[in-house]
Amino acid sequence: MEHVEHPRTLFEKIWKAHAVSEEPGQGTLLYIDRHLIHEVTSPQPFAALKAAGRQVRHPEATFAFIDHSIHTTPVGTYGKRSRIPILDPDRSLQVSTLQHNAAGAGVHFFGLDDPRNGIIHVAPSEQGITLPGTTIVCGDSHTSTHGAFGVLAFGIGTSEVEHVLATQCLHQQRPKTMEVRIEGSLPRGCTAKDLVLFIIGQIGTGAGTGHCIEFTGSAIRSLSMEGRMTVCNMAIEAGARAGMIAPDETTFAYLKGRPFAPKAEEWEHAVNYWRSLTTDPGAVYDKVVVVHTDDMIPQVTWGTTPAMVVPVTGVVPDPADFTDPAQQTAMQRALAYMDLQPGTRIEDIVVDCVFIGSCTNSRIEDLHIAASMVKGKRVAPSIKAMVVPGSGVVKQQAESEGLDVIFKEAGFDWREPGCSMCMTMNEDHMRPGERSASTSNRNFEGRQGKGSRTHLVSPAMAAATAIAGHFVDIRAWE
Repeated sequence: MEHVEHPRTLFEKIWKAHAVSEEPGQGTLLYIDRHLIHEVTSPQPFAALKAAGRQVRHPEATFAFIDHSIHTTPVGTYGKRSRIPILDPDRSLQVSTLQHNAAGAGVHFFGLDDPRNGIIHVAPSEQGITLPGTTIVCGDSHTSTHGAFGVLAFGIGTSEVEHVLATQCLHQQRPKTMEVRIEGSLPRGCTAKDLVLFIIGQIGTGAGTGHCIEFTGSAIRSLSMEGRMTVCNMAIEAGARAGMIAPDETTFAYLKGRPFAPKAEEWEHAVNYWRSLTTDPGAVYDKVVVVHTDDMIPQVTWGTTPAMVVPVTGVVPDPADFTDPAQQTAMQRALAYMDLQPGTRIEDIVVDCVFIGSCTNSRIEDLHIAASMVKGKRVAPSIKAMVVPGSGVVKQQAESEGLDVIFKEAGFDWREPGCSMCMTMNEDHMRPGERSASTSNRNFEGRQGKGSRTHLVSPAMAAATAIAGHFVDIRAWE
């Protein structure tokens, strides 16, 4: 009797295609197509390989970038740019160690003097390293960003980094599948960042635990690749193992001609395969959530998780309005840390710092949006504002279009590429008690500096906040 395949989800298709071996109850050995490494989580694995007398099995499939530990403050003379040297000995050692290890192993290395270098969840897709239907891992949780291309991409631990370097495979327990279907379109003033914050606010930070989320619906299809990467980047903040969006013509148009993308006849063969990477009609997810967006308003987080979010036109919520004791306790702690009172209008909250950057919102589309909001205006006198491009490619394009001039004339600090103020692993951080409007992905306690208070927003909202000095409804912005 002829075997008939049952309908499969996008995740199931990629998982099955990469399963080297699979035993019930024992997990799956997956083949890994692309391994991304950076200076923070790679030194120990390389040291372990050396101690064991092993080599990197497939150096051509490993790509090294420098992003977390570096200064983004530029030093320029006579039109030439360079960075402030890394004075912290531990961070400096991380960077030099990666350079040494990459050279010794023969892996692709994008150094600080390479214009293609950048944040590890921004630069690879620009180079065509991120391709539909592949598996990608990295020692960083926001590797889920690459799922926007129809990729199974997820973060791994240090010992797993070593395993992939040595074998190009990884032992994994198969996650469950989850569909987050977006019903409706993006209302005026809302972007992909507002959408994903709205989703997390609706379903919570634990809804995706143990699952791989596939985002579907017309609102997702209408997004650019930059927008899709923003959504998949923050799938992790909903607790998911990974986030995915099926590839389509938007995906193919973005990738065509990229340096590491297939060429000529190989391109046509690849696209033919990529077109098959959609969830089959009748395929069943383990969990389905439907989110309606017609009434969505630009979003601002008020607390210490991305789920603690309200419309910009709203107010800081009151724990007394909720019945769950655990939720009340979490809200009370968040209010105390954020130094906010229930009932405070979001538009009345004044900030000290505005950060436009991170692997969530540092791409050229994000900078276009932010620049359009500040052109011809000036940053409020009390605000420290910075724009940090996600890669050298983004920076070069922005400067060729004059976006850097717009930002600098408005009073923003225009930086070199890097992770910057997303987290406190470099010199870009806030002081205790300072409050930011940030386009990054996490607002945990101390994320942007000890005692710092972070509000997550879109690039448009961040830019307008820098000008006004407080949160504003950009739908009425002039």
